[in-house]
Amino acid sequence: MPEPDLEQLQRQHIETLQQRYSKALVETGYDALLISSGAAPMRYADDHGYPFQGYGPFLHWTGLTGLENSWLLIQPGQGARLQVHTPDDFWHASAALPDEAWARDLAVEGSVETAPPLPVLSTQLAVLGDPLTLAGVPGDHNPPALVTAVEATRIHKTEYEIACLAEANSRAAEGHRAARAAFLAGESEFGISLAYQQATQQRESEAPYHSIIGLNDHAGILHYQFYDVVAPEVSRSLLIDAGYRYRGYGSDITRTWAGPGQGEFQALLVGLEALQKRLCQAVAPGVDFVALHRKTHLGLAALLSSAGVVKGMDEEAMVAEGITRAFFPHGLGHLLGVQVHDVGGKPVPSPADAPFLRLTRTLEPGMVVTIEPGLYFIPSLLAPVLAGPLRHHLNQGLIDILSGCGGIRIEDNVVVTAEGGHNLTRACLP
Repeated sequence: MPEPDLEQLQRQHIETLQQRYSKALVETGYDALLISSGAAPMRYADDHGYPFQGYGPFLHWTGLTGLENSWLLIQPGQGARLQVHTPDDFWHASAALPDEAWARDLAVEGSVETAPPLPVLSTQLAVLGDPLTLAGVPGDHNPPALVTAVEATRIHKTEYEIACLAEANSRAAEGHRAARAAFLAGESEFGISLAYQQATQQRESEAPYHSIIGLNDHAGILHYQFYDVVAPEVSRSLLIDAGYRYRGYGSDITRTWAGPGQGEFQALLVGLEALQKRLCQAVAPGVDFVALHRKTHLGLAALLSSAGVVKGMDEEAMVAEGITRAFFPHGLGHLLGVQVHDVGGKPVPSPADAPFLRLTRTLEPGMVVTIEPGLYFIPSLLAPVLAGPLRHHLNQGLIDILSGCGGIRIEDNVVVTAEGGHNLTRACLP
């Protein structure tokens, strides 16, 4: 998208937020709101801080991930005021004041102080942010009703937000292609991580989340957090879950690849990808996401049966007896935005049969969701089934072979449109 178009969309985005936040403040009885950008806490008994990315509502307005100790002041009927912390510091580089078109719609100023700008005539002030950064600030801190209302403003994305997420997908796609090439060339997990970062030109600390890069059985650890520096003797599989942050908005993409000679695993991978594409195509207004999650389990049951992993049971029985949950323990997806697991997705708790599902809403236009079915061979989850009364339905020999490949997850980012769904990921990573 040409930059002038993106600037115009961002200015419209700010105008929309002015309206949404003013409505939330009026409805909750506040006439002013301070939002803290946050600050990275210091490590215990050390003089170094943790990596910093910023507080969600602050990013929702500004997209500026690196601004610590900065503030946004919002008052209905007035333009928002952005105070950027610009200390006189010879140890570190100070933040530059934003000078894009959207910033000129706000009152932007620098300050060497960390104290917030206070409204002059406010009688009911609310303050949102990490409690560690709010000490000594007047007003009501993180009032629940306002927090809920502010989170609701992020459920339906503006055109600007969707454009940012599309760009974040496009840039992450470059990294995924480089990661696959590194895997096929026999690189280690660490080497694959470097290939991803080189292709995206984004440091790990700037990405929306720590990349999950698992070879072989590590692919069966859902949030595998390490990078082996030595490649295995045989690279049987790669699962990479990695994104890119663009103007504060993060993509969240997962791909799984089979190495040469992994016929049984490759067949499962092809089957799961076909299921994942059908689920993406099912995204549309009015779709109950909990029902779509349950549909995923039925599709997974059919795949396990056709692959010979489970035998002698129909699909409904596999789901009812909890067998599919042993292979697919997490939820189908979540909302996506300035946070990878964006807020506002669970107006009601997850159902008992899907305790880890992060989205329990009926889909509506403007939502952006992930669709990420998985199929894993996790010893701690499969052991009770293999030792239980249904063990004769499981093909222990085939499971032993497939366990060395860890598991499969395929994840795309999909916009709910008025007509159905638009897959941001497949547009750049078929």
